Parts: sequence; structure tokens; C-alpha cells
Amino acid sequence: MINVEEIKFDEKGLVPAIVVDADTNQVLTLAYMNEESLRISMEKKLTCFWSRSRQELWLKGETSGNYQHIVSITADCDRDALVVKVKPDGPACHLGTWSCFEYPLLETGDAEGSSSNDDVCDNEFSYEGLMELIRGRKTEGKEGSYTTYLFEKGLDKILKKIGEESTEVIIAAKAEDKDETVYEIADLAYHVMVLMVEAGITLDDIKSELAFRHVIDHKVKQEKMT
Repeated sequence: MINVEEIKFDEKGLVPAIVVDADTNQVLTLAYMNEESLRISMEKKLTCFWSRSRQELWLKGETSGNYQHIVSITADCDRDALVVKVKPDGPACHLGTWSCFEYPLLETGDAEGSSSNDDVCDNEFSYEGLMELIRGRKTEGKEGSYTTYLFEKGLDKILKKIGEESTEVIIAAKAEDKDETVYEIADLAYHVMVLMVEAGITLDDIKSELAFRHVIDHKVKQEKMT
């Protein structure tokens, strides 16, 4: 057994933590811990991370209820990365999927006994598909789903999350961190889509509004030229 003092945190005081389902060995998410969040995780036996965008501690499940109960924490040979095996109470991803890793880049089919996720592999991502999934979480619900949790909490909770995600986009953009900004914009876009479903707004409604503005802008420019 090693101790926390042996962990090599990077120049920002962080160490990557790969969270794995203890029962299935499925990778659930990749997050970061600082020394304080690692010690909290070990004390509470619940995953606690450091939010790079918000610059604050983040106890997984504190708002969604999807706590991750720690079975073990193991460092790699260089002591600069962690594997955290957990028993999750619900989905790891804020999009409501069990794992954040749901988007294959390459599948050779060579792995013995390998299987594919039909929902991911047979259907390419689309905004329409995501909207349909979100609508399903509202009409049918799904136990442990973060999206269902938002609808259950109602409009005020959804609006609060949009406010928080907007702030995180600003923080990431101000830091000129492209990857983090992309990540936070994706978070914001998802929560806006949840609001759209809650308010009965469709993607076509937004497209129509943007198309209308484009036409008006074009007409104004033409009038100025005449």
C-alpha cells in the first residue's frame, strides 16, 4: 500500500482519475483530483473531484444523486495517474448515459467476445436523436438518469443549471483553454436542449428563427446598397 504523499500531482496540483465500474470493468469517466479531493474520496469512500472550470471541489452525485461508492483506488507505476473502481448509484455522464465513453473512433472487431452498443454503433450522433432521447426521459423517465432528474426538479432547476454552465463557458473561454471551452459549450448546449423540451420548443423552431433573421439581414443589406 502506498500513501497520498507518494502521488505525483502535475504543475496544477492535479492527477487524472480513471473511474471504472467495479462490477463490469467498464470505464465510466475521466476526471481530476487534487490532494484535498483525493483525501476526501478516501475518507468518504465516494468520488470527489476538482472541477477545472469552476475551480472548486465536486462531490460526484451531490446534485444528481448518482454517487460513486469507491471499492479501490490504484496508482500506476509512475504514481501520476489513478484508477478508481466504484459501484455507481446511477449514470456517470451528465447526458444520462452510464458511461461518458460512448462514441467509438475505431472498432476492428478483433477482440474476442467483443460486442457493440447498438444505440451508439448503429446510429450516428445527431441533434435530432439527442432531442428524441431527452424527450423520452421527460415522458417516460428512467431511474438514475440525470436528464430525468432535471425534469423532476422542474424549470427552476433547469434554469439554474443553464446559468451555471454559461458561467463555466465564460471561465474556460477567458482562460483561452479551447478543449475546456468545447467541453463546457457542449454542457451548455445539452442543458439548453433540456429547457427546449421542457418549454415545448423544437429544433425547427430555432432553425426557423435563425432563417428569418438571415432573410431580414439580407434584405437590410440589399436596401442599403440601393
